[in-house]
Amino acid sequence: MRLDKFLANMGFGTRKEVKKLLKTGAVRVNEEIVKDAKLHIDVEQDVVIVNGEEIEYKEFIYLMMNKPKGVISATEDSKDETVVDLLELDDARYDPFPVGRLDKDTEGFVLLTNNGKLAHELLSPKKHVPKTYYALISGVVTEEDVLKFKQGVTLDDGYETKPGNLVILKSGETSEIELTITEGKFHQVKRMFIAVGKKVTYLKRLTIGPLELDPSLELGEYRELTDEEVEKLVQREM
Repeated sequence: MRLDKFLANMGFGTRKEVKKLLKTGAVRVNEEIVKDAKLHIDVEQDVVIVNGEEIEYKEFIYLMMNKPKGVISATEDSKDETVVDLLELDDARYDPFPVGRLDKDTEGFVLLTNNGKLAHELLSPKKHVPKTYYALISGVVTEEDVLKFKQGVTLDDGYETKPGNLVILKSGETSEIELTITEGKFHQVKRMFIAVGKKVTYLKRLTIGPLELDPSLELGEYRELTDEEVEKLVQREM
């Protein structure tokens, strides 16, 4: 790989900006100062140091975040804080983006990556990627609701949802449930409960595909996926 492409991929700017960086003598390859942008390097073997810091090459980055309320699933926004705003610079320079959306007032699992192909596969309606949510519901959730969700319900715009797996954890004036769906329509979970005369008062996403949200992650925290978790994602979408 050309040195300028390597540095651009690692977030050190455009090719033009990288060439300016190289001219300053800030880049060393295997302990030697290099100013030639066209130099070909072996990303597995060669050691690249920029301003005294060794740069480890990664083509793709995969992050699991526990999104707090009030933060939106976007790369930038003029008014609200985004999930990308919560990233450390070392991770943000890979330009990851959220895979799909999670409503502003919903907490929980957001996957961020710069692997566009994998993101497309996870978002494709044809793939039926399951996502599980935990919710508090105003109203008594019944076995009749479970059956309705299993058949699919009609949303306010007339759309018939695909079957959802509704599990009642606690039934009462405020019910606790888990719901697994394979679609991602706008406000879908909330609208599904409106369709059966109930209201979601709290919502958190727990899983995406084969991955579960790490319970050790506090709201606003994130971590890289393990190699095993990445493998699970890749294998599922093959």
